Amino acid sequence: MRISSSLIDDLLSACEARISYQFRDRVLLRRCLTHSSSAETRLDSNERLEFLGDSVLGVVICEYLFQNFPEQREGQMTQMKSWLVSRQTCARVARLLNVEDLILVGRGLQSIPDSILSAVVESLIAGVYLDGGFEAARQFIYKAFQEELALCRPEDAENYKSQLQEITQRDMGKTPEYIVLEETGPDHAREFFIAARVGDTTFESGRGRTKKEAEQQAARNAVISLQSHVTESDPTS
Repeated sequence: MRISSSLIDDLLSACEARISYQFRDRVLLRRCLTHSSSAETRLDSNERLEFLGDSVLGVVICEYLFQNFPEQREGQMTQMKSWLVSRQTCARVARLLNVEDLILVGRGLQSIPDSILSAVVESLIAGVYLDGGFEAARQFIYKAFQEELALCRPEDAENYKSQLQEITQRDMGKTPEYIVLEETGPDHAREFFIAARVGDTTFESGRGRTKKEAEQQAARNAVISLQSHVTESDPTS
């Protein structure tokens, strides 16, 4: 997709302002925002950056959990990490950063799905890492994921299903059920996509290497959604 150089410059400047980081290499920033549907070749898209950013994000989150939760077992930290680096979390971060309208996509895409939003966040992480080094990437992640990090409490690591059931039974008089949407991968590396449903409402799905892990993440997504709805409805908040 052809875009004028002046429009590209404006788009890149807007991105830098929204993510609070100024790139020395603006060609790199443009690639961070370029989906394969608008790239001349796949190597010109953000796919390789997404690959790198996923690993940088994982290292920073693991380090954060290790340093901030010294009493937690490996299993609990693994669960917390899986929520923090998930596609759903990265997509929420993209919306918090307000970069949806800055992504370069092909004309055939009418809306931006979570998979593309998540990929852009991971690509931006990689871009900051390559442009400014590991410390710059760490600080970018800490700021961008601030709300998600605040929500990630060790006491909730194994308890989101209980929380959701308590909320829905108290406020809606209903018990949640969990719907398996998809199973992918070989037997030794299965991945499950599961959504929580309460009455006629189906919440954002979760994914995990086991059904239990995917259900916990689905429950977490539902709890966050319900809590956000309550906050928006409360005029005193």
